[in-house]
Amino acid sequence: QVQLVESGGGLVQAGGSLRLSCAASGSIFSLNAMGWYRQVPGKQRELVALITSGGNTNYADSVKGRFTISRDNAKNTVLLQMNSLKPEDTAVYYCNYQSLGGSWTTSWGQGTQVTVSS
Repeated sequence: QVQLVESGGGLVQAGGSLRLSCAASGSIFSLNAMGWYRQVPGKQRELVALITSGGNTNYADSVKGRFTISRDNAKNTVLLQMNSLKPEDTAVYYCNYQSLGGSWTTSWGQGTQVTVSS
């Protein structure tokens, strides 16, 4: 089992920046992917960005050039730097962990609210 603890988020004006942090603990498989998803009421949860333990990244088209994901493998943490925020970025952001082998487990954080005012 892997536990995820998120921090960051909050309220910011359009054009501003926020940083989300997620720390993983527990039975972490060496090959894994960590990332962020977001969800607004009435819509499906969608991928924002993810990064593998090898450093490969994937971004949603809507955030490319504005968001940057990074990780510290020694600390099992992942950061999401969000710049040039838009009102449509408003959502609950969830940290995600996926092992890429072994028992192929998935874990989710509790979610953190990001609100961008116009």
